[in-house]
Amino acid sequence: MGSVSHRTDAFVLAGHTSWVIMRTPVRSVTNRRSRCAATILVAEDVEETRDGIERLLRADGYRVDPARNEGDAVERARRQPPDLILVSLSGSDDDVIASARRIRQAAQLGDDVPIVIFCLATVDEGAEVALGSNVHVTRPDNFDQLRQFLGRLLSNLSLSR
Repeated sequence: MGSVSHRTDAFVLAGHTSWVIMRTPVRSVTNRRSRCAATILVAEDVEETRDGIERLLRADGYRVDPARNEGDAVERARRQPPDLILVSLSGSDDDVIASARRIRQAAQLGDDVPIVIFCLATVDEGAEVALGSNVHVTRPDNFDQLRQFLGRLLSNLSLSR
């Protein structure tokens, strides 16, 4: 596992619930293959939101590869395969889920790379739903919940590799 640090944040993600993060322990997850911080590909089409997510994840010790749309995400994933794909794109829930799956497939990544789609309108706040094939949907109450969810998925991934 990675190191533990503490941080305090208050941040508003454009178009999403306002998240206030209290002083909490942060443990970054390392990629066992390379013994470095896990890489999260963030596909988000709103620049301010993408930048905010990137800052928060980097503060947690993750390497972040930000993508502005599906095509950009595919290119980035082909260049540097991520350990996890985090998706929050515009469109209907079905379109966003299909786009997330296409990113992984077009980049020729296996089902062992988890996909997390967050902030879909039809998912209850606080819910974490597995759709199968290592695709998950969540609508976190706050960034701590998203952080913990990503950490669990990446911990499971590093243990299985």
